[in-house]
Amino acid sequence: MVKSQQTGDQTMIKKINTAIVFDSVLKNGPLSRAQISERSGLNKATVSSLVLDLIDAKLVEEIGQGESNGGRKPVMLLFNAQAGYAIGIDLGVNYIRGVLTDLLGHVIEEREWSMKRPDLTSGLKQLTECIDKLIALAPESPYGIVGIGIGVPGIVDDKGTILFAPNLEWGRVDLQQYVEDKFRVPVTIDNEANAGAQGEQKYGAGRGIAHQIYVSVGIGIGTGIILHKELYKGASGFSGELGHLSIEYNGKPCRCGNQGCWELYASENALLEQAGKQGLPEELDELIASAEAGDERTLALFRSIGSYLGAGIANIVNVFNPDVVIIGNRMSKASRWLEEAVQEAVDMRTLSYHRERMRILFADLQDRSAVRGAAYYAINTFLGKVRNVG
Repeated sequence: MVKSQQTGDQTMIKKINTAIVFDSVLKNGPLSRAQISERSGLNKATVSSLVLDLIDAKLVEEIGQGESNGGRKPVMLLFNAQAGYAIGIDLGVNYIRGVLTDLLGHVIEEREWSMKRPDLTSGLKQLTECIDKLIALAPESPYGIVGIGIGVPGIVDDKGTILFAPNLEWGRVDLQQYVEDKFRVPVTIDNEANAGAQGEQKYGAGRGIAHQIYVSVGIGIGTGIILHKELYKGASGFSGELGHLSIEYNGKPCRCGNQGCWELYASENALLEQAGKQGLPEELDELIASAEAGDERTLALFRSIGSYLGAGIANIVNVFNPDVVIIGNRMSKASRWLEEAVQEAVDMRTLSYHRERMRILFADLQDRSAVRGAAYYAINTFLGKVRNVG
């Protein structure tokens, strides 16, 4: 019994030490074995043994000699980002965007397809075809496709089941199970705004910022809430549906069953609806081109949508007191014509203490925040398993 306990303790210690060494190389490489020992406090023999295991596993590689500090030149170590590849999918209401990335999240391939018939049967068929095409583009690697992450415009439970997606008009769908059965790799499903928040925090405007709210403004509006650098999902995992804040008490009816929801007045859908009523182009890129040409009616329309967008953001600022609010998804492409009206509405409607140091940013990744965040989910799941190997 004692011997078994000692063996268990040793296995656990090795797992912990492997994770320490692996994270040192992943986050701070290139590093030498001596530098890892110095940073981690582990002795050099332990580090050398664990590094050898990671090299054998094709996760770490020797990349040549570094600078000498007086003795023999050290051999430098680097994480092998091409040990495997991840797929990220942003499942939109009228499009599917997909990326193939390496294990550091660098985009290797990117594709976008329109959702010609977004009913459930054809939608799942198109999703499967998109993933197949991305898999076919992956270079040879030791671990192949390590996982798939998918951001969807709706409420998702912790088993990856879509419970409610009013703009997509799909019912309950066990999407994680469906995709895992098809492709036999780990799959993570989350709300696209949560994926977008992760994408901006990891690769975009939110890097290094502790408290941030990502506002995804597309056909609808969703939000991803990051507090203390961690994604906040609420008691049941469903937080972030702030597109359904009521901003008009007796307002327009929403597909969610409520009325006067914020997304009815400040989303891309709201923009295009108003554009149609005014005889303006009913396509975002055409409206942007019209604004670039200085058309006054288009500029006024963007200002109006920006004011509504700012009104909802003001509520978010007053509730969460974030460091930044990041506006992303397709409407971020119109930042030039939205930002002034958004800022004015926020300045007018927020408490002065809350806005004193708060900044409004537009997503660095524009409409690619969610697809990059979805790929990050797949990468993070794989790296978590690596850290557990001992």
